[in-house]
Amino acid sequence: MPKMKTKSALAKRVKKNGAGKLKRAKAYRSHLAQNKSTKQKRHLKKSTFISDSDLKRLDGLLQN
Repeated sequence: MPKMKTKSALAKRVKKNGAGKLKRAKAYRSHLAQNKSTKQKRHLKKSTFISDSDLKRLDGLLQN
């Protein structure tokens, strides 16, 4: 059986930390910033982790 390839689209968007969790950036930050409050934009800068239920689904797509 051939090796499974890493899903490139996912690899560009997440990083795996030491505990095996996937770290991702938050959405809603790319445009229309003038309509968002300063507090909202500041909080969107921080990264967050993918939820455990999604982690089970996405873990097989990252083979590296």
